[in-house]
Amino acid sequence: MKGSKTFTDEDLKRLSSIFKILSEVSRLKILRCLMEGEKCVTEIINATGLMQANVSKQIKIMQEAGILQCRPAGLQRFYRIVDPSIVEICQTVCKSRN
Repeated sequence: MKGSKTFTDEDLKRLSSIFKILSEVSRLKILRCLMEGEKCVTEIINATGLMQANVSKQIKIMQEAGILQCRPAGLQRFYRIVDPSIVEICQTVCKSRN
């Protein structure tokens, strides 16, 4: 986004997309887990308490949005956050609520 105080229509579309993704608690749990670093699906399941099918579905949505990236390693796949603005948004919202 631009450094100015006004947002373009394109900026607003991007914001809408990001906030839509952040509106799902299970995705936020996955993001919280991945804020600690790269993890495989099993580690994400254990950390979040979510079911495997739900984790896979939510990861796919966040990958398609360009928030997460996958790194294959043998039979496993490791996921990490690649859009640092997502972490900043979460931290900003949490700070403003305290």
